[in-house]
Amino acid sequence: MIDEILNNLRPRLEKAIEFLKRDLSTLHTGKANPSLVSDVLVEAYGSKMPLKSVASITAPNPKSIIITPWDKANLGLIEKAILSSNLGFTPINDGESVRINIPPLNEERRREFAKIVSTKAEEAKVSIRNLRHESHEEIKKAESGGKITEDEKYRGEDQLQKIVEEYNKKVDNITKNKEQELMQI
Repeated sequence: MIDEILNNLRPRLEKAIEFLKRDLSTLHTGKANPSLVSDVLVEAYGSKMPLKSVASITAPNPKSIIITPWDKANLGLIEKAILSSNLGFTPINDGESVRINIPPLNEERRREFAKIVSTKAEEAKVSIRNLRHESHEEIKKAESGGKITEDEKYRGEDQLQKIVEEYNKKVDNITKNKEQELMQI
């Protein structure tokens, strides 16, 4: 019973970690990366669509991103979407594609991003705590329902805590790596 509860917990914890990684990948570190703009919403074909659905996004070098729409009619819409996305990029429309030159980060901007990283890490830890609480409640219900003994409950709670600590360390490592990446000049 305990193994079942803990086995159900792991994939949910992995999702929290993946969400954090995906969230942090959109933070601009001074290096070009297609994920910086891939989820920008573009008003195309009568609805809002992620940029990656209407164009090819490449980073030919560490300082620029090139967005080539599959339909040239969307060039202006892509340019407008990037300008209104508050990412701090100025798109350049050359008639064939949209180029974004990635500006170097100044010290103040790096510190702002470091704060954002910390906030996102804390959100991930809150999510992990909530999942721990749910699993803890399941263990308590199993004991009160007579499915497990009191000893098994305590053993399960110990295992649960070890798993949660493992995932909190993963969050800390991801956060530390992202902050180091941000602070590199």
